[in-house]
Order: sequence, then structure tokens, then C-alpha cells
Amino acid sequence: MTNQRGTAVWNGDIKGSGEISTQSGTVQAPYSVGARFEGEKGTNPEELIGAAHAGCFTMFLTGNLTKAGHAVKQIRTESKVTLDTSGEVPKVVKITLSTEGEVEGLSQEEFQKQAEYAKQNCPMSQLLKAVPEMELASAKLK
Repeated sequence: MTNQRGTAVWNGDIKGSGEISTQSGTVQAPYSVGARFEGEKGTNPEELIGAAHAGCFTMFLTGNLTKAGHAVKQIRTESKVTLDTSGEVPKVVKITLSTEGEVEGLSQEEFQKQAEYAKQNCPMSQLLKAVPEMELASAKLK
């Protein structure tokens, strides 16, 4: 088993701001309500979840394709996290994955099948199963 840590520090009231960082020190980013809801510069939890999900999905898909004997040149994935703010409390209601790969000797049909499997089984997808809708919007080979 491995343990990884993330840290958040917040300064001031809800109009304040903070910093999110990772154990490795690779990520140290400002975050605020303005960045989350008003398009201001900085990051937010949904963006970070999207990045983590895209990274996990891509690594999992690449691993499965490699184990199946395919030469993976590149896989690029976007994970779009939809936050609904219309209710009493904000809720993540949807995650949409879109992936594109350059893989030698692989049919579009097999790539789609492998991408669906990764969507269901990568560790972040498993963690995020509480989200009402998770969709693989596209899985394309170049």
C-alpha cells in the first residue's frame, strides 16, 4: 500500500484565499472562491480532481494496452468535472472523459473497449463512483 498526501491552507474568511499543495512539492497552487466560481486565476478542487482522474485513467489505460502487447506512442485525456451550484449545496454531478491515443496495431473498436474498461476500473474512477454520471464521451485513435 502507498499513502500520498495533499495539503490545503486557507487564510481569512470565505473571501480569503489559500494554497493547495502535494506531498512531493510538485504542485503548489493558490485557490479561492473566486477561482472556483468566478473565473479568477488560481485552481480549485474540481480542477484538481479532473487532473488526478485524467492522469489515473491515462496511466491505467496505458498499462492495460502495454500488457496486451500494444506499442503506445501517446495517450491524451481530459476529465471535465461538472459542479452544479443551483441547489442549496454545490454538488459534482457529472464527469466526462475524452481520450485520444496513438497506439500501433490497435483497432478503434479495441481502443474503445479498453477505454471503457479503464473508465470503470482505474482507482480514481472507482473512488468517484458516487458521482451520479460518469461518461466516456470519446475514445479516438489518431
